[in-house]
Amino acid sequence: MDQNYILNSLKQAQSTLNQFVSEASNIALINDATKIFVDTIKSDGRILACGNGGSMCDSMHFVEELTGRYRKDRDPICAIPMGDASHITCVANDYGYEHIFSRNVQAWGRKGDTLLAISTSGNSENVLLAAKEAKKKQMKVIGLLGKTGGKLKDLVDVPLIVDSPITDRIQEIHIKLIHIFIEGIERELYPEHYQ
Repeated sequence: MDQNYILNSLKQAQSTLNQFVSEASNIALINDATKIFVDTIKSDGRILACGNGGSMCDSMHFVEELTGRYRKDRDPICAIPMGDASHITCVANDYGYEHIFSRNVQAWGRKGDTLLAISTSGNSENVLLAAKEAKKKQMKVIGLLGKTGGKLKDLVDVPLIVDSPITDRIQEIHIKLIHIFIEGIERELYPEHYQ
């Protein structure tokens, strides 16, 4: 079996990360997003997260690290995933797939909460509607986006855009950002974990 694709894949991932890191504004945006998450938690707000396919898995990964544990034991942090199959199939059937996340935001979201909206295209209709609903409720919205950021980049408070045409390369940076968010949250709320 030809092994060139393995090295090419790793080099693409390295190049995508290097390009993302080389833009100083991205570091500032990551810090801004982390501060919003910390402020939300400190003010007794909740974090909601959504995305489709692999981005749903990433959103649920983010939530489970907050409600479970990351590196060390601590109290759970209030975060809500949007991956319940009964809700998704009910809303998709009765209202349309584009409403599966916005209905959750409408039900659970409150002023002072924060939504993590993940879309590698920035144009997923159901994520766009969730962001719009969150803004109506005076929630903050953090966007993990790809390509050019799509329509979502103008709806979020902090747009983190991975400029790559390859979806899996975008998702690889997104999961790294998620881990950085969690570490940043813990460093602020549980500094003893990082002594």
